[in-house]
Amino acid sequence: MNRDKRQQIFERLREDNPNPQTELEYSSPFELLIAVLLSAQATDVGVNKATRKLYPVANTPQAILDLGLDKLKFYIKTIGLFNTKAENVMKTCAMLIEKHDGEVPNNREDLEKLPGVGRKTANVVLNTAFRQPAMAVDTHIFRVSNRTGIAPGKNVLEVEQRLLRLVPKEFLLDAHHWLILHGRYVCKARKPQCGSCRIEDLCEFKQKTE
Repeated sequence: MNRDKRQQIFERLREDNPNPQTELEYSSPFELLIAVLLSAQATDVGVNKATRKLYPVANTPQAILDLGLDKLKFYIKTIGLFNTKAENVMKTCAMLIEKHDGEVPNNREDLEKLPGVGRKTANVVLNTAFRQPAMAVDTHIFRVSNRTGIAPGKNVLEVEQRLLRLVPKEFLLDAHHWLILHGRYVCKARKPQCGSCRIEDLCEFKQKTE
């Protein structure tokens, strides 16, 4: 795919959604970090249902530690892998207090040292909470990047690095959200909705659907 096509794709995505947001609900970097931690192999809808009850009760590292492991599990028990996630959340809260004065660090190295935080989670926090150019490649972004030809790659890291290099700079901060939303609602895994897709004429997917 050439540079002009990429430029046009992101111009259209921006035109349709000038201010794209994550679908996870949060009001601070800490709330976002915990929501992303909980979202692994779970839906944003499911995470939001749990955090709507949890955050009014505990939405700081100290408040969650004070809540205790069993009560935390009670609030997030509807989310997959909640036992492991609860333990990681507690350890993360303890580390934030011990090493970062209760604040979420705004750099990859420190974020990735937090229990349960991998590269993808760190990228979401860096991009969404701190507005740094980072690309959290989930299944949606991986699929859209390869299927359209925007930034094909054999693995998640390859796609991430190619997106950071190939997405025009003016779109870099919001590209992560546009691509996720496009993959979630239009360029779906089993049946992409090519007929109603805004970028169908620019996309290089060969098996287009009606």
